Amino acid sequence: MSPWTIEPARAEDWPDIAALLQSHGLPLAGAREHLATFVVARDDGRIVGCAGVEPHGSAILLRSVAVAEGHRGQGLGHRMVQIILEQARLRHIESVYLLTTTAADYFRARGFIALPRTQAPQAL
Repeated sequence: MSPWTIEPARAEDWPDIAALLQSHGLPLAGAREHLATFVVARDDGRIVGCAGVEPHGSAILLRSVAVAEGHRGQGLGHRMVQIILEQARLRHIESVYLLTTTAADYFRARGFIALPRTQAPQAL
């Protein structure tokens, strides 16, 4: 059994989420406004991972996927993304996009397809 749990983010989680995103060089802009779409991973109560989305009509932008040092390589990021994508399927989201400059290979290995940014919906 894994030592961590994954659950919806709460408002009081924001400082820890922001610190995790900053430690990975990920943008904070827009993240807090979409906190209700985030999941967090906790290990003994401490946030060690997060992932969220920005809804844009029938498409979503997968964003802010981060796993703390010492917790990588355990499938935590993959599991958080699976949960986010399952929630999207339940809401009948047609398309999932992400923007990355550092994790293209990670997401390509999980079925995402690289597209020029010009092919993304204008709302994203």
